[in-house]
Amino acid sequence: MTAQTQTSIATLSSPNQPMRERAAWYIGGPLLLLADLLVLTVAVILIWQGAVHKGATEGILSVLGVIFAIAFFMVWRGIIIVAPGRAHVVQLFGQYKGTVRQPGMQWVNPFSNRIPVSTRIRNMETAQAKVNDSDGNPIEIAAVVVWQVHDTAQAIYSVDDYVKFVAIQAETAVRHIASSYPYDARGAEGVLSLRDNADEITARLSAELTVRVQAAGVEVVETRLTRLSYAAEIAGAMLRQQQAAAVVGARAKIVEGAVGMVRLAPQRLDEENVVDLDEERKAAMVSNLLVVLCSEQATQQVVNTGSLYS
Repeated sequence: MTAQTQTSIATLSSPNQPMRERAAWYIGGPLLLLADLLVLTVAVILIWQGAVHKGATEGILSVLGVIFAIAFFMVWRGIIIVAPGRAHVVQLFGQYKGTVRQPGMQWVNPFSNRIPVSTRIRNMETAQAKVNDSDGNPIEIAAVVVWQVHDTAQAIYSVDDYVKFVAIQAETAVRHIASSYPYDARGAEGVLSLRDNADEITARLSAELTVRVQAAGVEVVETRLTRLSYAAEIAGAMLRQQQAAAVVGARAKIVEGAVGMVRLAPQRLDEENVVDLDEERKAAMVSNLLVVLCSEQATQQVVNTGSLYS
C-alpha cells in the first residue's frame, strides 16, 4: 500500500466532525405502560361523566378528560420496543440525543424520532470483478465480507447509506488487493501470491477494509476470497503453463532420484564383488539405467548374447 493510498484512506476514515455513539436517556417501559393504561381509564371515565352532568361540571370534566387523553397519547408515543440485536438512534429536532441499546420496552422523549439500526452480524459477497494482478494478468476475484455496525451514530450520520457504503468500499478493497499481488508466485521466494498465500492476503484485505469502513462505524469481522481464477481469455494459456511447470517439476524429481540410484548401483556392485566393471561397462550400465528409470513408458528387455566389444 503506497503512502498516497494510506493518506487517502486516513482522510476517508476521519471526517471533519465525527459523531460518536452515546447512551440516550430512557426509562423502563412496562410500569409506565401500566400507568398509561390507568390514565386512559381515567380519561374515559371523565369524558363519560362530563356527558352525564350538565352545566359547569360538564365543561370541567370534559376538559380534564381531554387532558388525560392527551397525556395518554403522549406517553404511548414515547414507548419503543428494542429487540435483541437492534438499537434505536434518538433524534430530537434534528439533534442526536443518544442511542438505546437495552433490549425490551423502553420510554424516551415522545417528541423525538427513533431510527432503528441493526447491530447483528451481517455478511455480503462482492460482485465478481475482473481486474489485472500485479503482473498484468486479468483475473476474476470475489470475496465475502462479514461485518456489523459498531457505532450507530457514525452509521446514521457520517455516511448517507452505510450498507451501500460498505458494499462499495468492499469492492474497492478487493480490487486494490487483487492488483497489488500476483496471481501465482511461480516459485519466487518471499513473494506473496493470491493463490498460494490466501490467509495472508485475506488478513491484509480485512485490515484495509477495516480502515475504509471505519468512518461508517462498521467493524469488519472476517473476509474470505470466494472466487479466484484467471479470466476466460487467458485461462487456457495459463493452464497449459501450469501443466508445463508441473511436468518439469515432476521430471526433475524423477531425474534426481534416477541419478541417486545410478550412483548407488556401481558402488554396491563393487562392495559386494559381484562383477568387475571397467569404465566403459560402467558408462553403458549408467546409460541403460537412466533410460529405464527416466522413461515415461515401460522399457523392453534386450538380451545381449554377444560381447560388449563386438
